[in-house]
Amino acid sequence: MARLALLSVSDKTRLIEFARTLVEKFSFDIISSGGTAKALLAEGIPVTKVADYTGSPEILGGRVKTLHPRIHGGILARRDVPQDLTDLENNQIRPIDLVVVNLYPFEETIALPDVTLAEAIEQIDIGGPTLIRASAKNYAHVTILSNPTSYDSYLEQLRQNQGEVTLEFRLQCAQQAFLHTAGYDSAIAQALTGQFASYPTKESFTLTGQTLQPLRYGENPHQSAAWYQRGDTPTGWATATILQGKELSYNNLVDLEAAQRIVSEFTDTPAAVIIKHTNPCGVALADSLESAYNKAFNADPISAFGGIVALNRPIDTATAKALTQTFLECVVAPEIEAEAKEIIAAKSKLRVLIKPDRTSIEKTVKVIAGGFLVQDADNYTADSSKWQVVSDRTPNSTELAELLFAWNVCKHVKSNAIVVTGNQTTKGIGAGQMNRVGSVKIALEQAGESAKGGFLASDGFFPFDDSVRAAAAAGIKAIAQPGGSMRDADSIKAANELGLIMVFTGIRHFLH
Repeated sequence: MARLALLSVSDKTRLIEFARTLVEKFSFDIISSGGTAKALLAEGIPVTKVADYTGSPEILGGRVKTLHPRIHGGILARRDVPQDLTDLENNQIRPIDLVVVNLYPFEETIALPDVTLAEAIEQIDIGGPTLIRASAKNYAHVTILSNPTSYDSYLEQLRQNQGEVTLEFRLQCAQQAFLHTAGYDSAIAQALTGQFASYPTKESFTLTGQTLQPLRYGENPHQSAAWYQRGDTPTGWATATILQGKELSYNNLVDLEAAQRIVSEFTDTPAAVIIKHTNPCGVALADSLESAYNKAFNADPISAFGGIVALNRPIDTATAKALTQTFLECVVAPEIEAEAKEIIAAKSKLRVLIKPDRTSIEKTVKVIAGGFLVQDADNYTADSSKWQVVSDRTPNSTELAELLFAWNVCKHVKSNAIVVTGNQTTKGIGAGQMNRVGSVKIALEQAGESAKGGFLASDGFFPFDDSVRAAAAAGIKAIAQPGGSMRDADSIKAANELGLIMVFTGIRHFLH
């Protein structure tokens, strides 16, 4: 008797070619349902509809098709258990050797604008996951293919093994299948408890992903690493177009994310960000992208060597020429002009990514021993009109804009974070120090003479007035800080005594 395959797919990529090979080269009989059966019959491929095979019609508008003993008995039967084989014979059920199933496009549907809850729920597959789980559970006897990318591997198995499939291959397919359904269920759970519900995170949090590509190594060569994509639909960095350069590394991706988060703070003015080890070493705004990049580079040219650059405007010819003047690891921008692309191509090792939009992050996850921590992403948008001026001196609109620029950069610097700016350009950055005084010292020393008339932002409050006095001694003109210390009065008093502007933002931005 010919072997039996069940094909029921939403994604019909390469379906016809695969099914025809099964029938013509390996003598499979095919049963199928709904749109899959229609597609096969239209191409002249012999197929038995599931409803004809089971003797039960599709009901509830197609909601119930494959949930039937003749289907699941054929999948779950253990070929080495006599009673299972007797049950198949008594109920006129054929064993099913191959199940090819992928699921309704729930994630694609939920990503559509203005989709309703009812529309999304209709794309929650029931029969598909059941078929996949049943087949994967019985991988000792059944092969489950849940992705069209597996078709060639399966056919090669048949060719190499006289029409059979190895147990090892079936196990691998089962593993992939369970990951597929886990990701699918996770996407549904997150959508129903997030986008369509007003209540916060529930008792469990599921994070799943599919391997997008292995990475050469992690933070260091002795650490293995891989890049995973959430769900079946590419989002975020998986949608970026890589124009040239070597393969992206783990550290490249981490730094690119940090750079893109900063540059996304600035939309109205051309902006450039240069990152080293997730911290900015140069950030600047200007009337042109070339000018913004040059200002950012000159803010710390030593650290900029080998840096990661993010731009918020298309790369033009002038900017491309500037980018090729030094060694950089990566550049990401929303677009690139044709002539600029030719110029940058001369730097063949420079990784150039085109990523038109910034995908927002809703949650951040950190792994700890025995578990992980989840929090809302720090997507707070600063509104300087709501800041409290606590000093006698009041900032004018230009000074307030400079403080806002410093504050937006400081948000993305590792705590304790201090940022000194001037002319909407970073002049000194103190990052990741064990105390705020140390960060202030580093930022002011780096700024040097540029600190005179400069602006300073601190991601946390000043517990003492020593940092205020150090800033004034270096020539700082204005300070933005969250406020909230028991000794705020001391800092305010020092600011007034020394003629500084001080504003309280009312929010802190610790970054660990």
